[in-house]
Amino acid sequence: MAKLTDSYKNDNLIQIAKQQYETKQRNTIPSEIVTLTSKGKVYPKSSPLSSGKLEMRYMTAYDEDILTNASYIKEGKTLDKLLESLIVSDVKYSDIAAVDKDGLILSARILGYGSKYDVKVKDPKTGNMLDRTVELSSLQSKTLDINSDENGEFLYETKDLSIKFIFVTIENSNSLTISSLLENIIVEVNGNRKKSDIENFVKYQFLIKDSKNFQKYVVENTPAVIMEHEFEGEDGSTFKAGFPIGPDFFWIWKRR
Repeated sequence: MAKLTDSYKNDNLIQIAKQQYETKQRNTIPSEIVTLTSKGKVYPKSSPLSSGKLEMRYMTAYDEDILTNASYIKEGKTLDKLLESLIVSDVKYSDIAAVDKDGLILSARILGYGSKYDVKVKDPKTGNMLDRTVELSSLQSKTLDINSDENGEFLYETKDLSIKFIFVTIENSNSLTISSLLENIIVEVNGNRKKSDIENFVKYQFLIKDSKNFQKYVVENTPAVIMEHEFEGEDGSTFKAGFPIGPDFFWIWKRR
């Protein structure tokens, strides 16, 4: 007579075999090596991400299930789940800095649907809305011009302050309060790395003028994809402008 434990073990073996099969099949999908926006400078030297490159596979029709998953959309996790599925390199998705995720989303879109994206932009001379096409592969990145130490930490110094900080990897960092964000990116103040002391520093000692100067330094040195393109105006002249990313960035066939 079969035991319940035997059934449990069999279920585990079936699940493991299924995962191994799916991994093997995913490895047959064509992939590309993509460059991280940060060039890997925001990671510890011991991290594979410090190479500044990732391997990402092409999207398949199966990946559209992620893009249309109602619970992912409701939780705002659709693009994170998509990237997690597409990244082939042996890295933890949770270790990827927020500054690199926009670039990875852009790479996923190019690999999946091509580099041309139709947008509407306003002609600065006439005020009319124009239908134009952006070549996504031509977008430039704001580079990181400061250097990190072997731990992926950056140094900010003034006459009275020495702060070490990192670029956050946490999700939804844009929804954090300023003080919470500072507590997450600051890892050392004047040689002190104790978390509770850093929190007290932010709350009671970090004067707003000094805080603003620090925030400005971080923002000015944050690597990012520049969502700006050169467009042709109605009179044949050109102008640079930002462009909106709409829900059609990842084109989804809508069933009628």
